[in-house]
Amino acid sequence: MVYNWQAGLVFLVAVAVLSKLGYWLAFRSASLRQMRAINRDEDAKKLELEKYPPVVAANNRIGLWTNLVFFFAIAPFFVTLQERAIWLILLETVAILMVYDFFYYLTHRFVFHGRGYFRQVHALHHQARKPTHIDAFYVHPLETFIGIALFMGTAVLTGLALGTFHVASMILAYLAFIQINTINHTYVSLPRFPFKTVSWITAKHAVHHENMHKGNYATITLLYDRLFGTLD
Repeated sequence: MVYNWQAGLVFLVAVAVLSKLGYWLAFRSASLRQMRAINRDEDAKKLELEKYPPVVAANNRIGLWTNLVFFFAIAPFFVTLQERAIWLILLETVAILMVYDFFYYLTHRFVFHGRGYFRQVHALHHQARKPTHIDAFYVHPLETFIGIALFMGTAVLTGLALGTFHVASMILAYLAFIQINTINHTYVSLPRFPFKTVSWITAKHAVHHENMHKGNYATITLLYDRLFGTLD
């Protein structure tokens, strides 16, 4: 593996630009702006609680530093700017996400919902019985680190198995990883096209938050919950 700083820089800049552009485009929709307003109102109430601000701040710090390590010390070894067919880029993206989600499913189910210390760590996040946007960040810093480390480990393992990824594959996979993990915790009630699927996803994750005995452990797709009988 070669440290490809040019591809790594493209990866970082593209993620920043596309995140901003996607946010702007999404909220051109009046329906999504309405959901954003509801989430902001509920978030404001939670942030008035003494327990929320320090946890969110600590989570954001560990997330920032862990992501910086990924962008500058790991990703450049596994991305390339060499031309690649679109179908292969899409295949690489799906491979990264599905391998990550499999390991996340196992970690979430058997580590965070198992017994002992890590269950206590995850219980902090489960204090949010009716999650809204801010609850994507109301997470113990150790859990945040583990989640990002799982994504980094997936990139390394699949990269070693398949070779370097096109930078577009990594951009798409990373954006999906970040955005879906955030969207899972938002309140969305728009049971009509084109938002029906998003409403279903957020409702399923809200069920998971009802107590520590509920299923729906995967985060990118609920495929593994269907396969292993833990879909609630």
